[in-house]
Amino acid sequence: MSKANQTFTDRWLPTLNPKILKFLKGKNFDKMTPVQAITIPLFLQHKDVCVEAVTGSGKTLAFIVPILEMLLKKYSNETRFDKHHIHSLIISPTRELAQQTFDITNEFIRSFNGLNHFSCILFVGGTKHDHDIEQYQNNGGTIVIATPGRFEELLKTKTNSFNLGANLKSLEMLILDEADRLLDLGFLTSINTIFEALPKQRRTGLFSATQTDEIEKLIRAGLRNPVRITVKQTGSASDQRTPSTLKNFYMICEPNEKLSQLIHFINEHRPAKIMIFFSTCACVQYFGSVLKHLFRSSPSTKIFSIHRKLRNKRATVIEQFRAETSTTATTVLVCTDIVARGIDLPDVDWVIQFDPPTTVVQFVHRCGRTARLGRLGNALLMLLPNEEAYVNFLLNSQKVPLKEMTAADASKIENIVPTVRELATSDKGVYDRSKQAFVSYVQAYAKHECSLLLRLKELDLCGVAEGAFALVHLPRMPELRNRDKSKFNQENQTVNAESIPYKDKSLAKKKQMEQDDPTLKIKKRVKTVAFSIQKENKLRKRLKRLRREQAENERIAGAEDAVAETEKHIDEIANEYSKLKRQRRLQRFNKIQKIKKKNSELELSENEQLSDME
Repeated sequence: MSKANQTFTDRWLPTLNPKILKFLKGKNFDKMTPVQAITIPLFLQHKDVCVEAVTGSGKTLAFIVPILEMLLKKYSNETRFDKHHIHSLIISPTRELAQQTFDITNEFIRSFNGLNHFSCILFVGGTKHDHDIEQYQNNGGTIVIATPGRFEELLKTKTNSFNLGANLKSLEMLILDEADRLLDLGFLTSINTIFEALPKQRRTGLFSATQTDEIEKLIRAGLRNPVRITVKQTGSASDQRTPSTLKNFYMICEPNEKLSQLIHFINEHRPAKIMIFFSTCACVQYFGSVLKHLFRSSPSTKIFSIHRKLRNKRATVIEQFRAETSTTATTVLVCTDIVARGIDLPDVDWVIQFDPPTTVVQFVHRCGRTARLGRLGNALLMLLPNEEAYVNFLLNSQKVPLKEMTAADASKIENIVPTVRELATSDKGVYDRSKQAFVSYVQAYAKHECSLLLRLKELDLCGVAEGAFALVHLPRMPELRNRDKSKFNQENQTVNAESIPYKDKSLAKKKQMEQDDPTLKIKKRVKTVAFSIQKENKLRKRLKRLRREQAENERIAGAEDAVAETEKHIDEIANEYSKLKRQRRLQRFNKIQKIKKKNSELELSENEQLSDME
C-alpha cells in the first residue's frame, strides 16, 4: 500500500487527547507537517508504516504523538496499569538521538498533571547494566527508548527480579528511527534478535530519510503489509533530497588558502550559529583548538567541539550548543558525522563542510542540520580545484543543486597560517594534533566513496598540509614518498620539534615518563601470519556471514531468489575452504614426516657413533 496524490489537513486532529493538544499549543506547534498529517492517522488506525521523508520534516513527533494518544486512551479505559509492562519500544542508532527522543517524550509526560502511572526510560551505552536494571525496577518503563546494542544486552540479562523479555508481551508499538543509519552501523543482527523477542501482533513504524535495498529486507522481516509513505517537496524541488528552504553553495579554494578562507567566512557572516563538519575525530580535535585560539580575544564567539571519542561528554556539548540562542553572538560547533543525523539543533544558520563527506548520503544529512521544519538555512561545501566534479555528482545522485560562491581574494584577506604555525611551535600538543589530523584526513580521503572523482594522486598534499592544516613539518607517511616537498614551509625548516614544550602539564608528564621508561609506551605488535592461514580465516568468516544471511533470508517471505543466490555463494566458498583445509593438512602431514625423518637420522647417526666407540 502507498499514499499518493492525497491532500491532508495541516491542523492537529481534534480527536487527539486535550492534554496532547495543550502541550503542542504551548510549544507553538500550531500545524502538522505533511509527514505528521499522513502518519499519525494511520498509526491510530492500527497500520504499519514505512516513512521516507527529507531530514528536518518532523518525523519524531509523527510517532511520539500516536504513542502517547494510545497510552492516554488505554489509561482511561483500564483501572489496573502495570508500569513495568512495555507498551512502546523506540530504537535509535545513536545515544544522542535516543537522548533527544527521550527528552521530548519526558517533556510530554511531565505536562500530563497527575498521570504518574506510565513512564519513559532510556537504555543506551555509557552506563552500567546494573544502573539500567535498577532504574527500570524502580520507575518502570512504559515507553522504552534504546540503542539496539544495549537493548539486546539487556534482553539476554535474566535474573529472578529482572526479565525484560517477559515484559515485552504487552508491546503494542515498535519504532525504528533512522533505519538506514541503524543498518549502516551494522545493527542488523541486533535488530533481528529484538524482532524475535517481540510479539507478532504489534504496530511497527520505520522512519528514514533515505530508502535502500537493505531497508527493503528489514521491511519484509519486521513489518506486515505496511503503508509506504514518501513525502516529497512540490515544484521544481520535488526530487531534491534536501529541504526546499535550504540554499546550497559550494566554494572552490586553493589548497594554500583553505583555512584562511574558512576564518574569513566566519568573520563575514557573524553573528551566526554555525556547524563545521570534518571527516575525522583527529581533525575536530585539532581545528577545535585552532579556532579557540584564533577567536580567544572575541568574547562574542564561542567554540564547541564534538566527536565520537568524547563519549560521555557529548550530551553536555550538545546541550550547551543548543542553549546558545543569542542573536548578537557567534557560536561554532566543530564536529564529525556523529551529529549529522536526527539531532535537532535549532536556529543553525550555516552548515559548512570543510571537505567532501565520505559518502554522498552523509552530505544530505549534514545539510539537514539547518532549514528544519520549514525554516530558512544555508549550507556551504568547501572544495579544492581537483574536486569540482563532485558538484555534478551530487546533482546526479542526490538531486541536490549547488550554487557557486566565489572565494574571497587571497590578497585582501588575512593569512591565518603563520598564526597557527606560531601556536604549534609554542605548544607540542597542538603540533602533534596537527600531524595526526593531516594523516587521518589523507587516510579518509583515500577511502572516499567517490574515489574515481576524488583521487588521492591528484590531491596537492603539500599544499593542503600548508594551507589547510598549517603544518610546521610534514609527517612521515607513504603517500608523501614521491611528492615534491621542496616548496613546503621553507621558513620553519630549522624548527626542532623535540624542543617545543607541552603547555598541558599532564601531557608533558606523560611524555616525560615515556622517555624515562620506554616500556610504558604501548606499541602495537603485529603478529605475522602465513598467507594460507590468513586466507583460510578469511574464507571461514565469509562462510559464517553468508550462512547467517541465509538464515535471515529464510525467515523473510518472498526472499527465495536471495536464498538461492546465497546458497550458490556458500557452495563455492565451502568448496574453496575445504580445498584449502586439505592443502593445509597435507602441508602439516609433510612437515611432521620431515621432522620424524630428521629425528630418525639423528638416532641412526648416534648409534653409528656408539658402534665406532665400541
